[in-house]
Amino acid sequence: MDHSLSQKIIQLKKEKDAIILAHYYQRGEVQDIADFVGDSYYLSKVAKDCKENTIVFCGVKFMAESAKILSPDKRVLLPAFDAGCPMADMADAEGVLEMRKKYPDAKVVCYINSTAEVKAVSDICCTSSNAVQIINNIKEKEIIFLPDKNLGQYIQNQVPNKKIILWDGFCITHKKVTKEQILKVKDIHPDIKILVHPECEIEVIELGDFVGSTGGIISFASNSDFEKYLIVTEVGVLHELKKRNPNKKFFNPLGTMTCINMKKTTLENVYDSLLYSQHEIILDEDLRKKAYNSLINMHIFGR
Repeated sequence: MDHSLSQKIIQLKKEKDAIILAHYYQRGEVQDIADFVGDSYYLSKVAKDCKENTIVFCGVKFMAESAKILSPDKRVLLPAFDAGCPMADMADAEGVLEMRKKYPDAKVVCYINSTAEVKAVSDICCTSSNAVQIINNIKEKEIIFLPDKNLGQYIQNQVPNKKIILWDGFCITHKKVTKEQILKVKDIHPDIKILVHPECEIEVIELGDFVGSTGGIISFASNSDFEKYLIVTEVGVLHELKKRNPNKKFFNPLGTMTCINMKKTTLENVYDSLLYSQHEIILDEDLRKKAYNSLINMHIFGR
């Protein structure tokens, strides 16, 4: 890590009345200079409640948009402005409105990995950590869930009394992992624990000893007595796992599961974004208000 640059960022952050938020999938050196590191749900709560005037969001676009939706009076900066999410781009507002016509009695639940435009035409937002709880708390029996069909299928298996209508989207990073790769690791390490993110294919999820969000995976591994873990999610999460558990061994399938968008943010990006107040997230106010309802409902139904 460039310690001199890190110190400059920390000093500049104080001068600019800024808070730095980083997702667990970010580069290790970016996580290390953040005030808060977490999964999507945790960071959305921090963004909503923080007192600072500027939020520097080290993540991808939908995360920074969510922070702006919840905190319209704050400046939200996305250091790597081209860091997008292919899964989020697989859903569009027009398609959601068409689904609503087709299933008029259904509630629309969108994964937080979605654009502001999609959130604006959805009823409730969710994350992988609270999706099952939120679906359980909705009185309607039919749920249109988007954009991730794998998370949606996982929810369907957990909540069989509901009918989950799936959108055909997926995470390109989690989709790469196969059942055969997991079984090969188990052959080499029969005592290894398999911790899986629900964005994976269902046949991979079924092999998991634990299935949950990045925050849930970290918590499970940190509070368990096992020695070896296969972490079936983006490789960035290993940074926090190793910091908390120096005596445990963590493996990642495919060598590394890397999201190229999450890795776009560098310390230089963070410094420049702070110094020049660049790459600010600007949203149309009418769109923001509509999207706000789905995010606030996430915090209400997720209790």
